[in-house]
Amino acid sequence: MTEKRFSNCSVSEKLLHTSFILILGIGYLFATFLIFYTVSKKDAKPGLSVEDIIIKYHGNRSGTKLEAALTGGMNAYVSPEELLSIVSWIHLGAKESDFNKEIEPILSANCVGCHNPDGFMAYVNLTSYSNVKKFVKVDTGQSIGALVRSSHIHLFGLSIIFYLLGRIFLLTELPPLVKRIAVIIPFVAIFVDIGSWWFTRYAHVFAYLVLIGGALMALSFAFQSFMSLYQMWFMKTKTKN
Repeated sequence: MTEKRFSNCSVSEKLLHTSFILILGIGYLFATFLIFYTVSKKDAKPGLSVEDIIIKYHGNRSGTKLEAALTGGMNAYVSPEELLSIVSWIHLGAKESDFNKEIEPILSANCVGCHNPDGFMAYVNLTSYSNVKKFVKVDTGQSIGALVRSSHIHLFGLSIIFYLLGRIFLLTELPPLVKRIAVIIPFVAIFVDIGSWWFTRYAHVFAYLVLIGGALMALSFAFQSFMSLYQMWFMKTKTKN
């Protein structure tokens, strides 16, 4: 029995595979953009760096979560004077009386639109002193609960994506060893990437593994997608209608 390859796939099958790969590619680009948009601002410097990863998972332990946010990704939403007022309030003990007079009006004007129970950033609720007080503690990065939630979503989602992409990639006419390595690398990268989130929370040196794992996944996705599309449509083969 002849093993299934792109050379004996029908045009309909190729269109199905191509559509799936293209939609996955668009989704991957949006996911990459989201990472850059949300994580690359952590250290208030342009571009995604190891420092951004450290702040996200290990935290900025020289200050509080509210300070880290306002000097990082949320810096554009407050003026220098407002930022100074908030930081001063934190370092003077974060008293409730001062919050009501000075800080609450700043947050209401600039932050509460998203940071409320019904807002886009509901998980960071800044609508009252008791809620804000939770974020003026030392920044230790993502909580255990947040890591569990992110880990299980990414483990399920990424494993399904690379399994389905791998099933298509196996139709290529490449040496068996190349295919074996190519299909296993993304799964190793998933474990490296997500596992290093947890390790980075306790030791910032593991932040480098987050970048390595993410880069391996991206390269693997690009290689499998390109080789599949190339052999589907550009290799000289006879196809069935």
